[in-house]
Amino acid sequence: MALPVFKREVSKMQDDGLFDEEVAATYDDDGGISAPELVDPAVNLLAEFAGGGRVLEFAIGTGRLALPLARKGVQVEGIELSRAMVSRLRAKEGGAEIPVVIGDMATTRVERRFSLVYLAFNTINNLTSQEAQVACFLNAAAHLETGGHFLIEVGVPPLQRLPLGETILAFDRSESHWGVDEYDVVNQNFSSHHIWFRDGSYRHFSVPFRYAWPAEFDLMARLAGLKLKDRWGGWKKEPFTKVSDRHVSVWQKIAD
Repeated sequence: MALPVFKREVSKMQDDGLFDEEVAATYDDDGGISAPELVDPAVNLLAEFAGGGRVLEFAIGTGRLALPLARKGVQVEGIELSRAMVSRLRAKEGGAEIPVVIGDMATTRVERRFSLVYLAFNTINNLTSQEAQVACFLNAAAHLETGGHFLIEVGVPPLQRLPLGETILAFDRSESHWGVDEYDVVNQNFSSHHIWFRDGSYRHFSVPFRYAWPAEFDLMARLAGLKLKDRWGGWKKEPFTKVSDRHVSVWQKIAD
């Protein structure tokens, strides 16, 4: 089927964006994303959908998922905007062998087709406009073989927890870190604010996001010629329910 043409071009970023050397240096320290009990189920599911074929990771980062996937014998390639993150990947065992193209995941193309394209840990939300998110789905479809799959892992917007008229939700509070999400429910955007405390000083880091509901992602997929195949509440194929705080969704490319 013919894919729709979007007239406005998504702007391409030319630097590391928000994920510069300072962020990259401590990215793997977050046990909430790098612990084996979290990584292993993700790698197992990704290997299942790879089916022995070649895999492309959008926003490959420091190789949190790509490296253990490669150790399973899967051929992995990546697209990544941040050179600082890729430098961390290259410094790890096996990281130099994974092909990575520097660029943004909404517009950058690799001259090959893949059995699986995936995007993990809320990274689709880093694209802060609907136009850019649609472009990402179109880009994923363009990289897929017929019958191939596009998989994303992303949180469900927690708006049910927001009291009427309020915009702030805390997601972490410890002696070393405070985390707060600030929501703009009119424009479907939010920012995650992080404050780290160390040795009597603090560091502040904020990241802008755009949230979308599963139904909106399904429409983006349909525009890209993809059809929903599976949706779970996590990497272990937990049921997706009204109280799930995230989803792992898989769409299949029907035809070129």
